[in-house]
Amino acid sequence: MSFSSALFAGEVFHQRHRPKQHRLRYRVFSLLIDLDEMERLDRSLRLFGLNRFAPLSLYESDHGEGREGGLKDWVACQLQRAGLDTRALSVSMLCYPRIFGYVFNPLTVYFCRDGDNRLIAILYEVENTFHERHTYIIPASSGTQTSLQHECRKDMYVSPFIGMDCRYHFRIKPPDDTVLIAIDETDDEGSLLYASFTGRRKALSDRTLLKALLFYPLMTLKIMGAIHWEALRLWLKGIPLHRHHKAARPVQTTIVHPASDLTCSDLTRSSP
Repeated sequence: MSFSSALFAGEVFHQRHRPKQHRLRYRVFSLLIDLDEMERLDRSLRLFGLNRFAPLSLYESDHGEGREGGLKDWVACQLQRAGLDTRALSVSMLCYPRIFGYVFNPLTVYFCRDGDNRLIAILYEVENTFHERHTYIIPASSGTQTSLQHECRKDMYVSPFIGMDCRYHFRIKPPDDTVLIAIDETDDEGSLLYASFTGRRKALSDRTLLKALLFYPLMTLKIMGAIHWEALRLWLKGIPLHRHHKAARPVQTTIVHPASDLTCSDLTRSSP
């Protein structure tokens, strides 16, 4: 049985440039989930569960507005707010799965296509360790169908070692045989942090999922552990801290209007 959903095994890389050099890399895998296939994946794969406990699972409550059963509708609603046509919409979501019930997704990326399979928008859903989520909705108006570049203002606190007066510069190669998600975070002095995920596609099956469990045991717990370990290393290097201020709403979105400079809209909405 074949699916358009897939597993991408690869590597996360971070490089901090200022005020002191710091880098890390570790091997991870992500699932690319076709939102129209979620229930079929749940029925067909013994190791995968939708909105229920399984060795690897996807809970819709971990994404979007946090409601089970309406994730694609939520994506469509965000695209409609951005003035995009959502007829014949298909959405694939690149994210970490829950592994034995636990997950932390620093970034989930939604690839939105029309009935002709053309990429019309990308949603970048950023989550911090304070259980706040902020999604940037950006029409695919820059670049080609195989390589896109986006830019927007940072609108949510993410790291205690990086202030809020920053911008994200995304470089994306949408999932095919490989995938690339690259982010260059800048401030007034230039590039501050570069982060990327590169992965290679593997067909989704119980065999593939079992291999992932064996090769990346407790991956999502390790990701959270690595975040705190790297934070300790940065603190020991003397990098100054930026205090967290609670977001006005735990789930928010920013619509990025298509424009020549791709700057963010000042319109920020909570989920319905």
